Parts: sequence; C-alpha cells; structure tokens
Amino acid sequence: MGVTFTLYLIPVLGMLGMFFMWNRSRWVLKQDSGDEKMRELSGHIQRGAMTFLKAEWRVLGVFCAVACILLVWLGSSHAHSSPVIALAFLIGAFLSAFAGYIGMKIATKSNVRTTQAARTSLRKALDVAFAGGLVMGVGVASLAILGLGSLFIVFYWYFVLRTQGNVNGDEMIVALEALTGFSLGAESIALFSRVGGGIFTKAADVGADLVGKIEAGIPEDDVRNPATIADNVGDNVGDVAGMGADLFGSYVATMLATMVLGREILIQSEDPLIKIAPIILPMMIGGLGLIFSILSSFAVRVKDDKGDVLLALNKGNWLAIILTVIGSWFLIQWLLPGETFQLEREGAVVFSSVRIFGAVIVGLLVGALVSMVTEFYTSKGRRPVMSIVDQSSSGHATNIIAGLGVGMESTVLPIIILAGGIIGAYCCAGSYGVAIAATAMMSTTAMQLAIDAFGAIADNAGGIAEMSGLPKEVRQRTDTLDAVGNTTAATGKGFAIASAALTSLALFAAFTGMAGIKTIDLYKAPVLAGLFIGGMIPFIFSALCISAVGRAAWKMVQEVRRQFKEIPGIMEHKATPEYEKCINISTEASLKEMVIPGLLALAIPVIVGFSWGNTMGVPAAEVLGGVLAGVTVSGVLMAIFQCNAGGAFDNAKKSIEEGVVIRNETLDKSTDAYPAAVTGDTVGDPLKDTSGPSMNILIKLMSIVALAIAPQINVNDHSESVSKDQVAIEKFENLKIDK
Repeated sequence: MGVTFTLYLIPVLGMLGMFFMWNRSRWVLKQDSGDEKMRELSGHIQRGAMTFLKAEWRVLGVFCAVACILLVWLGSSHAHSSPVIALAFLIGAFLSAFAGYIGMKIATKSNVRTTQAARTSLRKALDVAFAGGLVMGVGVASLAILGLGSLFIVFYWYFVLRTQGNVNGDEMIVALEALTGFSLGAESIALFSRVGGGIFTKAADVGADLVGKIEAGIPEDDVRNPATIADNVGDNVGDVAGMGADLFGSYVATMLATMVLGREILIQSEDPLIKIAPIILPMMIGGLGLIFSILSSFAVRVKDDKGDVLLALNKGNWLAIILTVIGSWFLIQWLLPGETFQLEREGAVVFSSVRIFGAVIVGLLVGALVSMVTEFYTSKGRRPVMSIVDQSSSGHATNIIAGLGVGMESTVLPIIILAGGIIGAYCCAGSYGVAIAATAMMSTTAMQLAIDAFGAIADNAGGIAEMSGLPKEVRQRTDTLDAVGNTTAATGKGFAIASAALTSLALFAAFTGMAGIKTIDLYKAPVLAGLFIGGMIPFIFSALCISAVGRAAWKMVQEVRRQFKEIPGIMEHKATPEYEKCINISTEASLKEMVIPGLLALAIPVIVGFSWGNTMGVPAAEVLGGVLAGVTVSGVLMAIFQCNAGGAFDNAKKSIEEGVVIRNETLDKSTDAYPAAVTGDTVGDPLKDTSGPSMNILIKLMSIVALAIAPQINVNDHSESVSKDQVAIEKFENLKIDK
C-alpha cells in the first residue's frame, strides 16, 4: 500500500469516528427526558450554557481576526513560512470551538435523560451518562484526526509534491510550519475556553456554597438557591467545553511536534512510504487509538444497582490502552519495517522500529501511572483526603493547611514518573521517542475524555434530581455516578497534566530544531534570566485566574444575598429565584477576566523572540528556549499541586456530607467540621477548576507560539549579527589582556 492510500486513510479514520459520534448522539436524544419540571430545569441549564458560549465566541472572533492579520504578515516575512498559516489557524480555532460546542450540546441534553434513567436503574443511568460523554470524547478525537490529516494532505501536495520537493528538505519545513497555525488556533481557543469557563463555574459555585450552604443552610443543588442554575451551567462550560477544547489542543499539538521531529529522521530506504512514515506515524497512532476507544466503550457496563461503576469505566479505559499497544506494534512494523534510524541533530542516538514501539509503551504507562497517583491523592477514603477530614474537626485554618500540604506532597510521585518516562522514551528513540510517547498517551483521548465528561453529566443529573424533588433512590443512584465522576474528573486532570508535560517537551524539541539551536547554555546570563522569567509566569498566571474568581464570586455572593432578602417567598418555595441574573454575572466576569491571562501566554514568547535581540552574543532563540524550559517545569508542578489540592479539598467536604468516622467520632453536616470543609472546598475550587487545568494549556501554547515564530528567529539567520557581537567581546577580552 502506497503513500496516497496511507495518507487518505488518516481522515477516513476521523470520518468513521464522526459517524459513530452522530450515531451515539441520536441514541442519547431518543431517551426519555422526564417530566415537565425536569425539562424546565434542564432548559435553564441549556440556555445558560449557550448564552455563555455565544458571548465567548463574539470575543474570540475579534481575537481571531487580529491574530490572522499578524500571522499573514509573519508568514510572508520568511522563506520557511507561508501566509497560509493564517488559514490553518482559523480552521484550528473553529474546530476547537466546535469540539467544545459538541460536548456542551450533548452534555446539556444528556443530564436530564440521565436523571430520568436513574428512576429505572443505575445501569440505565450509567449507559446514558457515559454515552453522552462518549459523544464528546469521540467527537474531539475525530475532529482532530480529520482536521489535521486533511490539512496535512493539502499542504504536503501544495508545498512538497507540487514543487517536487524533498520530504526532509525545506519544502516540508514550510508545510509543517504552516500546519503549526492549526495547533496555534486550537490551543488559543482552548486557553480562553478553559480560563473563561473556569472563572464562570467557580464564581457560581463559590456563591452557591457560601450563601446557600453556610448562610441559608440549604443543600447545594436546592432549587431555592439563585446561583444553583449558574453552578450547573458552569459544570458544562468548564468541565465539558473547556476540557474538550483543552484535550483537542493537546491532541493536535502532540501530533504536530512529533511530525516536526519526524522530518529530521535520516532514513536510507528509497521507499517513499518509509521516507514519510516518521511524519505520518503519530496521526496513524491517533487514528488507531480512536477506533480502539470506540470498540472499548462497549465494555463499560454494570449489571445492576450494586455494580461497580468505577470498575466498569476502568475496564473500558484499560481495554483501549491494551488494544492500542497491540495495534501500534503492527502499525510501526508496517510503516517502519526493520529499518535503523537516527535524528539529524542527535547522531549518537540510533534506533529501530522496535525501539519506537518501546516509546509507545512508555507513554501509555506514564499516562496510566500518573492517573493512578492522582486517584490516590483525591479519592474518598484514602489517606490524603482522610487527613484533611481529620484536620477539619479542629477548624477552618487546619483544613486549609492540610489540603495545601496534600497538594504539595502530591507533586513528588508524578514528577518521578514523568522523569523516568522522559529518560525511558529518550533511551528508546531520542527526542522523537519522547514525542511518540506523548502521542501514545494521547491516542486514547476519546476514552479519557468520555470518562471525564461523564462526571460533569452525572453531576448535572444529580442537581436536576435534587431540584425536581425526585425520590430518594433516584438521588442515591445519581450520587453514586457523581461520586465516581469526581474521581474520574480528578484523574482526567492528572492525565491532562502528564500529557501536557510530554507534549511541551516534544514541542520544545521541535522548536529547537526549527530555530537552529543545538544547545541552551545556562552559564549565559540572558538564558539564565529567561529561565527565571519562565518559572515566574505560571505564578502570575495563577494569581490572575484566582483573583478573577474571587472578584466574580464576591459579585455572586452579593446577588444571592440580595435575592434572599428582597424576593419574599423564596425559602418557602412560593417564588422563583432570578436565575438569569446569576448566569449573567458569571458570564460577564469570565469574558472580562479571561483576556489578560490569555494574552500573557501569547505575548511573552513574541516579546522575548523579537525584542530581546542578540544580547551579549546570545541569540534570542536561545533565550526563548530558557523561558520555555522555566515555564514548563514550573507550570507542570503548579498544575499538579493545584489540581490535586482542589480535588482533595472537594472530596474531604463530600466525605463529611455523607458522614465519616474519624477517631471514633462521626463527622457530618451537623458538626463544626462541615463549615471548615466547605471553606476548604471553596479555596480549592479555583485551584482545581480554573488556574490548575489552565496551566496545561499555558505551557503548551507558549511552546506553540515559539514554534510558529521559530523561522523568524532562527540562529542561522542571525549568524552575522552574532559573530559581530562575538568579535566585540573578543576585542574587549584582548584589551584586558594587553593592559
């Protein structure tokens, strides 16, 4: 089978995924949506979610227009770039937004149907909730494969085949540089969606918790709480649309980085398929993972109400991983049969197809192990969460201290696993092996995202059950799904962090190749300064996100208090709260506050790359490499700390709500430990749902921006100015010697 067949197979796999997504979506929509009250509540959530998305798209439309103008100029200013990078950017941005829309649409339709299914059995409720999540997961992966594969075919034909260029030559560099725009568009939308959605959901959540639970003494999802609809909307815009755009961006960025590194692989074979195989291999692995995720989804089942939901989800996840491992072996042997390869700039690293397969196994193991560690630190009944529960009995301050301690401790094992994975993958196939490991980890994104979106759907289903006043057994079933959803949401964030770390390393390696950097010398003062600046960025980024949640939450608290005070009859169920006003507060705050953090990630690489110059004889590209190294290390640590601390805070509160025995004492809602746990959960909310998850996109986006401008700051293009600076330095040194 030749190059043409193989290339066209990639978008075909994406189209198969889209067909399955459409089929599952139709099945979900055919399910019973419950009584009039349930449909009314679900309608509020749907309208609120779409109102936010439309408002966000208006803001992002302006951003995309400005970015396109800049990219046209950037693409026209260098021989290794092309103005079509702007077109790729628009397509990437559109598909990223569309992926979020698909997830939002099906999640807001699935929630009420899951509630209605829970009136029948846990098995039926799981089927509906997971099917809704699967629509999103498969949709995101399919759009990524379809979009990236189709664009590559077009660019490969236009820049390489049309000019009779070389796969390893300048023509392919231009094609891949143009394709960088696709990833840049996807990650840009992902960052704004993650930050904006996180601010929206946490402003509503904090307002609902502090006033509803603490001051009014009513349940979290009580229909009398004016912020409860905004809170349920927030679950969708943050954990569904935001997470979907996040993993869509990761999926694309990982494949792109691997493709860029694949161009540098030296191959002796004259077979045209083998010559292009290192470039298309990541897309093929992603396509296989998509198909195997679909097949594995049929294993997610429970028999009755006593079935283990988490076990069913893990069964589907592990089956997808195992099938991907097996499929990757045959795929690699087909595309790269028994050849010996080496990267052009890493001549000492020689590897074979077997070693590339070894990198696949490393990547899948790293993803699984990091998820398991995350589950340990955030699950109810485990030592970390129980330590927070224990400290809650002595007050608010000790709860906060315990939760922050758990978050900091939780960085140790994931970093050791990541470090081991990086070394293992590099030993297998150099920096290309690290990139392949990241690709393998992302290959089962469809299943990972389905499990994550399932949690948000289950959470909404429980809220609708509470607000509708359904029987106790219905709420018990939705609570079972919700409890598992909290765990899967935390492990999903752990998976996203691990994938972001490996993706950023792959992008970093791709950037150094595009920029012509062979080494980054920390003994050079400008590079060391860049390293410190990069390490600082995740902290100011987090500060902006958390402060934004605080300001928005204050407005929400004031509004909820006003409605309780000024609208008589709310507490007696005689009046309906003004839900729309709370939704508007979260929407306005999120759109206003998401701009500065987003521009920070986009602007810093450009500022350093174009304005730093060749300070002290050091090329700007090398300084920018120092910045990227700093932001990657600091960002990964901050992401793990914040997500795990927030998840542990959340489940400590839920443990006390359900009643838990500590030191022969039962802690529940009636004890002083509960207000302390609510305070901890309130502190943890912006950590786990706003700044923490956004950190993944921050480190990837900065690397992608650097990759996009790499041809313009390539050290080979500035060799003359560097040599002049070096001459000046040598003259100065000679002058000192003469004296």
